[in-house]
Amino acid sequence: MRTDSALPTTLDPLAGRRVLVGISGSIAAVKLPTVVSALVKRGAEVRCVLTPSAAALVSPVALASLSRHRCYLDADQWSHTAARPLHVELAEWADLVLLAPLSATTLGRWVHGLGDTLLASLLLATEAPVLAAAAMNTAMWGSPGVAANWEALKTFERVLPLGPAAGLLACDREGTGRMAEPSLLLLALESLASWGWRRDWGGRRLLVTAGPTREWLDPARCISNPSTGQMGVMLAQAARLRGAQVDLVHGPLQLDPSWLEGITAHPIDTGAELQEVLLDLQPQADAIAMAAAVADHRPAQRLEHKLEKAQLEAALAEGWEPVPDLLAALVRQRRGAQPILGFAAQSGDVLSQARAKFNRKGCDLLFANPIDKPGAGFGSASNEGWLLGPGDACTPIEPMGKLPLGHVLLSALGQLLP
Repeated sequence: MRTDSALPTTLDPLAGRRVLVGISGSIAAVKLPTVVSALVKRGAEVRCVLTPSAAALVSPVALASLSRHRCYLDADQWSHTAARPLHVELAEWADLVLLAPLSATTLGRWVHGLGDTLLASLLLATEAPVLAAAAMNTAMWGSPGVAANWEALKTFERVLPLGPAAGLLACDREGTGRMAEPSLLLLALESLASWGWRRDWGGRRLLVTAGPTREWLDPARCISNPSTGQMGVMLAQAARLRGAQVDLVHGPLQLDPSWLEGITAHPIDTGAELQEVLLDLQPQADAIAMAAAVADHRPAQRLEHKLEKAQLEAALAEGWEPVPDLLAALVRQRRGAQPILGFAAQSGDVLSQARAKFNRKGCDLLFANPIDKPGAGFGSASNEGWLLGPGDACTPIEPMGKLPLGHVLLSALGQLLP
């Protein structure tokens, strides 16, 4: 199982990018060496800038070693041997800026245009997209000054703000203030590289399904499939990073749990459970993406006790029933303009099968992908296929990572919103 969102180099939006990592004074700074190391492994060029408080928490020597380049501190900002100011050089060098953790102090400096440190000056000078991941004590995060500064930051162009999560903080307090985990930082940075900072889904609510369902014969045996849920989760995170409120209804996932941060997750197991949650959530959704791999049939009767091997053959020969067609049901019962995206995981003649399914289901868009092709099936980090749409539209989708593909599908879905 891949939990670092690693992709083949040719498909990775971060490969070859110049990433400047700005680290300010929060205990969450100790997580940044992991991020720097991962960026280098993915083929990015990395430079690190630390505030004095950050340098007391994480070793500049370690960051220099991991990034394969010197680490910059406040003392390096001005030099009589430098032809140009360091903060300008670094600001112009960067393709992307990762500001993590973003402390209350650095947030205040940035929002109010203060350039009294190397990192603060760099933030004012850069024209590169910035991913800003906040981290601080719960009371600090809830203070009126920080809240006002955070709201102001959300209006900045080229900035993708990533608010903190709830959990146990280093101060032993439970609450909101924990910086996003390294795997989620990398995911958001990949989104910034492939899509940008635009929050065009702001004020919208998206309903997404992901992962497999399981239909149980007895407590030990079920019918399911090898879906990991990554495609649906990547689409959900793409929408969340573009400003949407996201409800994710998912079966058992084989993914990094941090990838669910920032979205409202509704775990389910069976097709019947999925149907019940969808019926409850559909009326509030502006659009729906049905990426879950739903089992097609289930035993007519679920047995309460595990069967012996000798009993299994007879039980399998007994009654089976189809799982209700959830996608078609959503299409039938929607009210008003609610665009729906379906998915078709096919083998063999994928396109003709997908066209038949598209016509049968009645959804607005259908993404078809070949599960029998390496790098495009269940559990892969990348995907490819065809996007079917209104008026016999058929758009080939070249191989790409599932997060960039999520953005492609989200943009197509967004074009159908009223």
